Amino acid sequence: MSENILITGGAGFIGSHLADSLLSLGHKVTIYDNLHPQVHGREQKIPAYLSKDVHFILGDIRDASNLQKALTDKTIVFHFAAHTGVGQSMYQIKEYMDVNVQGTAVLMDLLSQNRQTIRKIILASSRAVYGEGLYSCTNCGQVHPDPRSTTQLQQGNWELHCPHCEQNVTPLPTSEETTLAPSSIYALGKQVQEQLCQLVEKAYGIPTVILRYFNVYGPRQSLKNPYTGVINVFLTRLLNGKPPQVYEDGQELRDFVHVHDVIRACLSSMKKETANGQIINVGTGVPLSLLQIAQIISDQFNGPSPVISGQFRVGDIRHCYADISKAKNLLDYTPHMTFTAGIRAYIEQIIDQHWDDLSAIPEQELQKHGLSASRL
Repeated sequence: MSENILITGGAGFIGSHLADSLLSLGHKVTIYDNLHPQVHGREQKIPAYLSKDVHFILGDIRDASNLQKALTDKTIVFHFAAHTGVGQSMYQIKEYMDVNVQGTAVLMDLLSQNRQTIRKIILASSRAVYGEGLYSCTNCGQVHPDPRSTTQLQQGNWELHCPHCEQNVTPLPTSEETTLAPSSIYALGKQVQEQLCQLVEKAYGIPTVILRYFNVYGPRQSLKNPYTGVINVFLTRLLNGKPPQVYEDGQELRDFVHVHDVIRACLSSMKKETANGQIINVGTGVPLSLLQIAQIISDQFNGPSPVISGQFRVGDIRHCYADISKAKNLLDYTPHMTFTAGIRAYIEQIIDQHWDDLSAIPEQELQKHGLSASRL
């Protein structure tokens, strides 16, 4: 059955790939996006990669009147519109909460008035809502440790300790049942987005799926935006002949999932009734350290080896990678792309282009606000 689909924030990285897939399946797609300069450049032009077959509406997610026009006759809504950037959110608190939380509240208010036509809502959430991931203590079993203190980080004591017996703990795959403990404004906003969607689902009976994306990477991720994540920071440094710089000791574990695997999860969540009312991790279940990631990327360039800086950011987590059992069971989801293959394909698309190294900008802002430092 052909659907009439709205993607908020759809001109961006993940949304544009989703639009391509939906169009190829015969669906109608409307994209609602404000073409934010940090992502799309000062010109705020519709990106060249965006399909000409989408209906594009320029607008802010907080503009109820304009957003209502985009919602007319829609049957499925993918809500991607949000500011992203963990570090930046800590010194642009009002802006992040206004766009991510108030914007979602405006959308939910309108959806409650259009519930006769809306068949499903899919929210793009984030692994950031967990804060630290799940851990195992040999004495106490599964634990969810408290965040590391600034004093601990200044001492270079990077690892987590059991909140009960103080023993070092071992990271485990993080499931959807893990207690939420957001450690940034961005993460807190994502948690509130989830709660808003769940409340509207219960009150108005609109089926909702919440997808918690882990660290997504791949083509179309904005290299103009230094706040989009560590992969692009590594890439732009290497494209400018500089070594990747890795925080702490480089052993932080993350779960990097290719955008094409994320799109497969999105499409499945739209089709499958088993996904309704569910919160589902979308990752690979494969933990990689940031030092491993930096080295793999550097090897693709035959570039300089990564440098371990010993710096840290206040609020950064140590380890978090996905338990994807639920995605396998409810979405028939299995990731297809290994990190090495995925990053190689990505690099092949950007290697001949010029990109400025903007990695110093967020670092300077973090230092200015006292959110970045080095061990004593």
